Amino acid sequence: VQLQASGGGLVQAGDSLRLSCVASGRARTWSNNGMGWFRQVPGKEREFVAAISWNGGIIQYTDSVKGRFTISRDNGKNTVYLQMNSLKEEDTAVYFCGVSRSAYSANSASYTTWGQGTQVTVSS
Repeated sequence: VQLQASGGGLVQAGDSLRLSCVASGRARTWSNNGMGWFRQVPGKEREFVAAISWNGGIIQYTDSVKGRFTISRDNGKNTVYLQMNSLKEEDTAVYFCGVSRSAYSANSASYTTWGQGTQVTVSS
């Protein structure tokens, strides 16, 4: 079972990026599991960014990205997305996608599977 994250890059402040995370490697779907995005900068712990429940009915964001980021999912494609608009320098980090063992969670301890991370760098 693998999660493949993509879409990161180097952008200027105010620009947009869309991250994608595809689950693959086993004949099962993730449609019953919560999925989320976390980010990490060197020397700091991984922090929560956004989470979405199995059916998209529950969505949560960390305060610093509310109004700028949008999480969504396509269960038919086993994919979760993170649309990031109005990017700021402080959004610079490695972004990780994950799958929760439950139907929804914003707690990284509940996540059992992680992608490899994709670097997002925002310059001024």
